[in-house]
Amino acid sequence: MSLCPAKCIRIAALAAAAIVLGTQIAVAQEPSQWLNTPASRVEALAVLQTLNANLLSNASATFALDRWCAAHKLAPEGSKIVAQRVGGQGKPADEHIRKLLTVGPGELIAYRRVRLVCGDRVLSEADNWYVPAKLTAEMNQALNTSDIAFGRAVQALNFTRTNLSAKLLWSPLSEGWDMDGLIAHETSSLSLPPFLLEHHAVLKLRDGTPFSALVESYTDKVLDFPIPRLPSQ
Repeated sequence: MSLCPAKCIRIAALAAAAIVLGTQIAVAQEPSQWLNTPASRVEALAVLQTLNANLLSNASATFALDRWCAAHKLAPEGSKIVAQRVGGQGKPADEHIRKLLTVGPGELIAYRRVRLVCGDRVLSEADNWYVPAKLTAEMNQALNTSDIAFGRAVQALNFTRTNLSAKLLWSPLSEGWDMDGLIAHETSSLSLPPFLLEHHAVLKLRDGTPFSALVESYTDKVLDFPIPRLPSQ
């Protein structure tokens, strides 16, 4: 499911109505213990929409996740996103990737698969095809030998981001909720799938030259914080 402004407006309105009606059950919750209630489901979707908007409006997912992690206290204060390299899963650039990066069949394209981690939480997994010739020697060295996140390593390029797609892999609300209403009313915990969002994007130099193609999958750990409290009426 793609995310759209009109849907966001309906979600915000529904969340406001939930606050007025006081539908949230006031119980102490552990992180990630989102309740399976209409109000909690609306909150979960509103949070996902907020994260999605933050990611789409930033050139670097790394720095957007830095701020998300800090704002939601997902790791000790001062923690920054680091990239855990995932080996043994090489994916040579196919014709589609080469077309996105505007390089011919003979030009080197490097591949890096990582898990972006803040503290002990994996917030996303990413496939990254990039053109080493467009980076400095220092950048390539850092990417090849350290756990630095890509966005941090190439920050000096002052790059831009072109978003190709943003897909909601899971919706807390059932299909047709905006016409038929919300039917969830249990007080059990809401079960989250491993991945919630998927983005496809291309990073470009200031002159518009593409140098990196990305597929980013955001995990359920982005919601791994105490649920927002809606006051009782």
